[in-house]
Amino acid sequence: MMNTQILLDAYDAQMRCTPPPGVAHEFDGPLLRLDLGFRGFVSGPRDLGGLQGPEVDELIVRQRDFFAARGQAVEWKVRGHDTPVDLTDRLRAAGFVPEAQETVLVAPVAELAMGTPALPDGVTLRRVTADADLHRVAALETAIWETDLSAIADDLIGRVSRTPDEIAVLVAEAGGEVVSAAWLSFRPGIEFGALTGGSTLAEWRGKGIYRALVAARAELAAARGVRYLHVDASDDSAPVLRRLGFRAVTTTTPYVWSPA
Repeated sequence: MMNTQILLDAYDAQMRCTPPPGVAHEFDGPLLRLDLGFRGFVSGPRDLGGLQGPEVDELIVRQRDFFAARGQAVEWKVRGHDTPVDLTDRLRAAGFVPEAQETVLVAPVAELAMGTPALPDGVTLRRVTADADLHRVAALETAIWETDLSAIADDLIGRVSRTPDEIAVLVAEAGGEVVSAAWLSFRPGIEFGALTGGSTLAEWRGKGIYRALVAARAELAAARGVRYLHVDASDDSAPVLRRLGFRAVTTTTPYVWSPA
C-alpha cells in the first residue's frame, strides 16, 4: 500500500498546474489561470515558485484585477501545506474570502474496494453528453446549492464538445428526474482522474447513489489505465470515500474574490 507522502507528492507534481482539457487557460508566472465561465480559477505550485512578500501581493492583485475587468469572480485554490505561510493573510488583505474547507483525498485505482453497489429501486445511472442533459445537471446543482450555477452547463457542454474523451458526465435518474450527478475528468499525460460533482438531492441521500457514482467513475478510470483518483471532498462525502480506500493528503480552501 502506498504511503500518504507518495500520494501527496504525485498530487503536487501533476494536479496543481496542469490545465483540464477543453478549458481556456493561461499562465501568469507560477500560476495556472483558468476561465470556468461561472468564475475564474487560479492554482499554483505549493511554494509559489519561491515568491515572497510584495511579489506575492502583486501576483494576487493581478489575478483579482484580471477577473474584475471581466466582471467575474475568481477562486484562488489554497492547499493546507502551501507556502508562504502568510499567503492566506495576503489573500484576505486583497479582498478574497475563504469558503468551506474540503479534504483532498487520493486513492490508487488498483487499491479501491468498490464492489458493485446496489441502487435504490427505480434509480438508474447513465452517461450523458446531450446539451439538454447537461442543462439538467446544472439545474440540479442550482437547486441543491441554492445559488445560480446555470453556467456549469456551458462549461460541461464546451468540454464535452471540445474534448469528449477527456470527460465523463454521469447522472442518476428516478422517474425521469435527475436526482444526482457527477463527472470524471482526465488530463492527457497525467496519472490522475479527477472526481467532481457527486451532488444529490436531499431526499435521495443515504441510499447508496453517491457510492454508485464513485464506483462507476472508478470503473471508467480503470479501463482508461488511470493510476490515481482524486477528489476535493466535503465533510459529508469524505467518510464515504475513506471507507472505499481514499486517503487524506492535505486540505483545500477556496479563497474567492467577487465583484461588488
